[in-house]
Amino acid sequence: MNIAILSDTHNHLANLQKAMRIIENEDIQAIIHCGDVTTAETVSFLSPYKVILAYGNGDFASGEIRDTLLRMNPNSFAAAVFEGEIDDLRVAVTHGHHVSRLQKLLESQQFDFIFFGHSHRREESLHGRTRLINPGAIGGLRKEERSFCILDTQTRQIRFILLE
Repeated sequence: MNIAILSDTHNHLANLQKAMRIIENEDIQAIIHCGDVTTAETVSFLSPYKVILAYGNGDFASGEIRDTLLRMNPNSFAAAVFEGEIDDLRVAVTHGHHVSRLQKLLESQQFDFIFFGHSHRREESLHGRTRLINPGAIGGLRKEERSFCILDTQTRQIRFILLE
């Protein structure tokens, strides 16, 4: 199974549309978004995929965002944190603005992957058994090239995709 991992869209629809064109050609079955989509309109561009969304500090309209996601696909999920299993992998998703929450997930060593955003910087590191992944940012404050990543759950390989 291939999963696209995005973060920090910040209503940058042009970059989100670029990412979605790539996703459409990558045999993606689901999208994980690590927060800061910012509006329900922005999240609607993720249709028709199942979406797992962890709210970011810019997702003030979280109720409207959640309702939009569930209307698009009732199997989607939206909350402050996701902890669950995807294709036999233990996965957690959080935005990263609550550092103690991220640290607690990491210290638990219960997860194969933890996906997070907020910093607008790509990251891939191994902490014990857990791979910590930040896909970079689609929009918002520019700290490096715009990016997202794709996880192949069978091979456990992460591929970072640069939008520029």
